[in-house]
Amino acid sequence: MSEDPTPYEPLVEPPTGIKGLFAPVAGFGVTFSSMFRPTVTEQYPFEKVPTKPRYHGRHQLNRYADGLEKCIGCELCAWACPADAIYVEGADNADLPDGGHMSPGERYGRVYQINYLRCIFCGLCIEACPTRALTMTNEYELAGPTREGLIWEKEDLLAPMREGMLAAPHPMVPGTEDTQYYRGEVSGAVAEQVEWVASHRPEDPTLRGATAPAAQAGTTDGTVA
Repeated sequence: MSEDPTPYEPLVEPPTGIKGLFAPVAGFGVTFSSMFRPTVTEQYPFEKVPTKPRYHGRHQLNRYADGLEKCIGCELCAWACPADAIYVEGADNADLPDGGHMSPGERYGRVYQINYLRCIFCGLCIEACPTRALTMTNEYELAGPTREGLIWEKEDLLAPMREGMLAAPHPMVPGTEDTQYYRGEVSGAVAEQVEWVASHRPEDPTLRGATAPAAQAGTTDGTVA
C-alpha cells in the first residue's frame, strides 16, 4: 500500500503569478518601510527621556511646610504591600524630650525601610497612606553595586528640606492641631519653633533658612496665617 505524499490539503493557497514572483521578498516590506522612519533607539544613559507625570518611580517621604514629617507610623503602607517590601516601626512623639515632635499628632515613623529588591512599584502603598506621607517620584535609576544598598532607609527616602523648613524634632505650630496640618493650613515655621530649635540645636543648618521671612508664616499668638 503506497502512501500519499500530500495527505492534507494546504490551508493557504500558495501565491501565483505576480504575487508569487514577489513573495520571497514580501517579508522585507517591514524592513524597507522602517528604513525611512525616525529612529526609536534612545541613547540612554547619555540622553534620558522624561517619564510620564504619573510614573511609579522611587518613593519619597514628604514633610509639612514647617519641616515636620507627614509619616505617622501607622504601618498601613506595610500592610498594603503585596511584596512585603516595606518595614515600619512607629514611636510616640510623647517620648521625645521637651515637647518636640517628629510629626503632628501622637506618633511618627521611627524606622522606615523599603526593600527595592522586592518592590514591584504597584503604588498600593501610596493609596493606603492616610496623610499623603508616601508618594512616588519619577526617579527610576536605582541600580547599585550591592544588594544591601537597595534597602533604603528613612534618611534616604525623606524629601529634601526646602527654604523655611526646620529639621525635626521641634514643637508643632503653637495653637494648632494635627488636623490643621492635614488640611494644609500650616504654611511654614513660626518664630516660636525657630527659638525652640535655636535653644536645643544651635548648630542646626536649617536655622539659617527658617529665620528668613518664611519664619513669619504664623502670627505672634501662635495661630496660622
